[in-house]
Amino acid sequence: MVKRALITGVTGMVGSHMLDFLIEHTDWDIYGMCRWRSPLDNIEHHLSRINQKDRIHILYGDLRDYLSINDVVVKSQPDYVFHLAAQSFPRTSFDAPLDTFETNIQGTAHVMEALRLNGSKAIIHVCASSEVFGRVPADKLPIDEECTFHPASPYAISKVGTDLIGRYYAEAFGMVAMTTRMFTHTGPRRGDVFAESTFAKQIAMIEAGLIPPVVKTGNLKSLRTFADVRDAVKAYYLLVTKNPIGGEYYNIGGTFTCGVDEMLDKLISLSTAKDKIRVETDPDRLRPIDADLQVPNTKKFFDHTGWQPEIPFEQTMQDLLDYWRDRLRNRLYLTR
Repeated sequence: MVKRALITGVTGMVGSHMLDFLIEHTDWDIYGMCRWRSPLDNIEHHLSRINQKDRIHILYGDLRDYLSINDVVVKSQPDYVFHLAAQSFPRTSFDAPLDTFETNIQGTAHVMEALRLNGSKAIIHVCASSEVFGRVPADKLPIDEECTFHPASPYAISKVGTDLIGRYYAEAFGMVAMTTRMFTHTGPRRGDVFAESTFAKQIAMIEAGLIPPVVKTGNLKSLRTFADVRDAVKAYYLLVTKNPIGGEYYNIGGTFTCGVDEMLDKLISLSTAKDKIRVETDPDRLRPIDADLQVPNTKKFFDHTGWQPEIPFEQTMQDLLDYWRDRLRNRLYLTR
């Protein structure tokens, strides 16, 4: 019998790439959950399949509405669950902390409880975040799985809850649920509320003559280890298919580490307008507190699955910039 996968947040950057990967590398039927108002831009290349119900099925649900989540579980009857839906913007969480907590903490509980009460035997991936580690002292780098949580935003606090809920359901009810703390991952379809994507979008807009040659930034002094989203979804696939162990938790991330300022320099170097672009700090883009050292130790996940990133940083940055260039050519841009 053909396996079934449920992807919550299928229209997001990671969810849509997860869909791409599973369509190409498996014969599974895929049930993608999204809110009824979610833009379909990231999965528009699959619309023909969706309309024909050819392996891809879209179900509507909201993490804050348990009845809708239960309905999604009943309809999809998944063998695998990739719980990727979230309020995923750290900066936004400072303005909307309660919405962030409700969506990410209570929403994850809704997903897990619906699976439990329906007797699901699914293998479950609960996506937390490296942000749970928050402000890590330099002598703790690289960050391993046992590093103390010190969340630096309401989003990070919510992801601590997400992480612990996934592990709780594994330990209390014997569910095969695993949590991941993915470090910075990016690429095409990255939302423009994230640093590298808003930089890329601004550069593309400068090239198109839509804004003055100034890239506005927040904190450029944070250290980040970058991975490509297309490598990330392969890691998630291996997580649920390579000897999955309920209750386990893994750090996952790339191998290229640099400052946010160096990442911006790379993007500017790829621009046709590189000789005229200036950089300017925008106070509105600064977080009240920042997780400024995000360098992972991924040995545990590598030893368990053999996964390692394949797409180089330079290619990720080029593809991200080209993504925004393509959107601008179709006039699909925002003002941020």
